[in-house]
Amino acid sequence: MSMPHPNISLLLDAQRVELAKEIVNAFYREEPKLAERYGDKGRKKCVEDTQYHLTYLSEAISVGHPSFFANYIAWAKVLLSGMNIPSEDLARNLQVIRSELAQQSLFSQNEIEVIEEFISFGLEQLPTLPSELTSFIEDTHPYSDLAQQYLEYLLRGERQIASRLILDAVEKQNINVREIYLNVFQYSQYEIGRLWQMNKISVAQEHYCTAATQLIMSQLYAHIFSSDKVGKTMVATCVGGDLHELGVRMVADFFEMEGWDTYYLGANTPTFSVLQELKERQANLLAISVTMTFHIRAAESLIAAVKSNEDYKNIKIMVGGHPFNLESSLWQQIGADAYARDAQEAIEISNQLVTKKDTK
Repeated sequence: MSMPHPNISLLLDAQRVELAKEIVNAFYREEPKLAERYGDKGRKKCVEDTQYHLTYLSEAISVGHPSFFANYIAWAKVLLSGMNIPSEDLARNLQVIRSELAQQSLFSQNEIEVIEEFISFGLEQLPTLPSELTSFIEDTHPYSDLAQQYLEYLLRGERQIASRLILDAVEKQNINVREIYLNVFQYSQYEIGRLWQMNKISVAQEHYCTAATQLIMSQLYAHIFSSDKVGKTMVATCVGGDLHELGVRMVADFFEMEGWDTYYLGANTPTFSVLQELKERQANLLAISVTMTFHIRAAESLIAAVKSNEDYKNIKIMVGGHPFNLESSLWQQIGADAYARDAQEAIEISNQLVTKKDTK
């Protein structure tokens, strides 16, 4: 971990669009064959990609974790490989970003050195990173056959057959709903993300599969909302700007199965709405989901807003999501009370955080 540098991030964020244009202009001057290879459309896409590079770089620098930027580079390498764009182009683009930012009068010499450190770390990792990912549904996983069959139905657009498959597994084969969530829904969603990243399915297919899974989850609610209540209340949300809601919805359902009263706020929830629900519901626990590393600052701001208000002093805050899996101490760094890797662990930790005597 490096030191957090929020000032650099603010400058990068404020100038991201113009910086991306300048960087791509320099990139195309140094590599004139790019214009012939990718055309005007490719140039525009390069500007968009460079803005993404700068966004992830900014967030990594803000929290002081070079691993965040390297992880993004790993993701980008697989994505670009699926579009037949060689990793050499990605490396060259990153090198141009590094050299162009070093010439900007926006940054002090110390700030330029920090930027170079983060980009260089990503470049050093790039040659050893894979160009494709193996399947998330492995034969050794519990219910892998069921997960694979479920996924295949979704990819063929057969939502009703996929739904019947799951309902039969629960009602006729007596497979626990928790197992369906953890070993079928979770891993099939990971696999859908992998297939999209590798350009093997379209974004429309990815959205269809996610929407279908949400619908099928709702069809299981008769099995989920039947537990005896334990007198604890949880509010679950994604931070503002984060549109990936399926994971935190799964967590909320797990808490319902455990007897908690849950209030799932969904994706992209503004801070004032979260605070309002915490007070109205007299919550014991706030669960915050963060999917992308560039939403860490939003999560930190939400946590600070809760902890700075005396009305919420007894509320525990748990976080989860990909960034926290990358850096095990990140949850402490941004002020949370706990972190969980999945829904089952979230239950176990929360039952320790929130005891009977804490309930209102």
